[in-house]
Amino acid sequence: MGVAAHPDDEALLFGGVLAQHAAGGARTSVVTATWAADSRRAPELTSALQELGASPPRMLGYADARNPASAPGRPRFVDVPLDEAVGHVVQHVRQFRPDIMVTHDALGQLTGHPDHRHTHRITLLACQAAGIARLYPEAGAPWQPQALYAATHPESGVGELGPLLRGVGKSVLCVPDSYVTTVVDVSEWADVKWRAILAHQGEVARERPLPGILARLPEEARRKIIQTEYFTRLVPGPVPGDPQQLTI
Repeated sequence: MGVAAHPDDEALLFGGVLAQHAAGGARTSVVTATWAADSRRAPELTSALQELGASPPRMLGYADARNPASAPGRPRFVDVPLDEAVGHVVQHVRQFRPDIMVTHDALGQLTGHPDHRHTHRITLLACQAAGIARLYPEAGAPWQPQALYAATHPESGVGELGPLLRGVGKSVLCVPDSYVTTVVDVSEWADVKWRAILAHQGEVARERPLPGILARLPEEARRKIIQTEYFTRLVPGPVPGDPQQLTI
C-alpha cells in the first residue's frame, strides 16, 4: 500500500514498484491525502491506478497546502488535527491489510512540498498505530504492516532531474547515498509507469509539474530518469536483505 500526498505522486515515486508487485500477483492500493473525490484530478488518479494494476483510489479529500480549490470547503491536509489524519490512514491500513507500505521521505522528496513532508509523518505514525488494538479502535481490527519504506532520492541518483527542476524554479533536496537501503530497477515496468504518469493529463500539460517536465524530454532521457526507484526502509528499520527489492 502506498500513501501519497497528491494524485501523480504515486506514479512518479513508486509507480514501478506498484506495477512490479501487481504483475507478481500482489494486491496493491494507494491512499491519496489531498484533492477531493469530485475534483478534476480524481478521474486521472483512477486511470493511473488502473494502469499500475492497483485497486480504486482511496482519497482522504483534504485540500492541497498550496491549492485550497483542490477541495473546496475542506481543510488543508497540513492543518488537520494529527489524530484525525492518522486515524483515517489507520482505517485504510486495517481495511486493506498490507504487508508492505511505502510513502514520501522526511524531506518531502526533491521539492520539499509541505504535503509530502506531512504525509511522511502521518504515515509513519499510522503504520505503527495500525497494529495496536487500543489505538483508533473505531478504525477496525488491528493490522501490523511488516515494513514501511520511504521513497527518496540519493545524491548520486538525482542526475538530470536536478537542472530540470532548478530550471523551473524548484528546489532539489536529496539524501546521502548511505541513507538509501533499497534500489529497485523498474525498467521492465517503465512503460507502464510512464502511462500512469501520462494519465495525470492536467499535470502533463503544465510547465512546472514533474509530469510536464518529463513529457518534454526525449524518450531515452525520460526513461533513464524513471527506470530506477530509491527507498529507505523505516519500519522495523534498516535490516539486511535484498538491496534490489522491497521485502518483508
